[in-house]
Amino acid sequence: MRMTNDAVRRTARATICVRNSEAHPYDESGGPELAVLSLDETFSGEWAGESTVRALQLRREDGSAMMVSLQRFRGTLYGRRGSFVLEGREVIHDKRISATWSVVPGSGTEELAGLRGEGGFAGEFGTGSTGTLDYWFEG
Repeated sequence: MRMTNDAVRRTARATICVRNSEAHPYDESGGPELAVLSLDETFSGEWAGESTVRALQLRREDGSAMMVSLQRFRGTLYGRRGSFVLEGREVIHDKRISATWSVVPGSGTEELAGLRGEGGFAGEFGTGSTGTLDYWFEG
């Protein structure tokens, strides 16, 4: 743990598995395809629960892609129960995905009210990903 601005920072790790995903193209008029994705995920580890994700994706002909996303996590973070929203940016290349995300300020509920943080994940499609969240609580 490290101290910054009187807030204790911790890091939580989780294994993230996609339970369900759907993609719907909304613009295929030329150039990269644009699509809307819906995903349901589970998190297990120091950060455990479920998340619903909505993303906008740009898909290139070579199979690479980039996305921007919002997701609401519901569950526990080191034993504290509640929910919060993550804003993410994802890059897909060679069947691997990497992402960065941050907690949307003011989105924490219940015991996670005041949560702030940032992190990300990396993994290969079909194998799950390992995610981290460096977090703290505002006073």
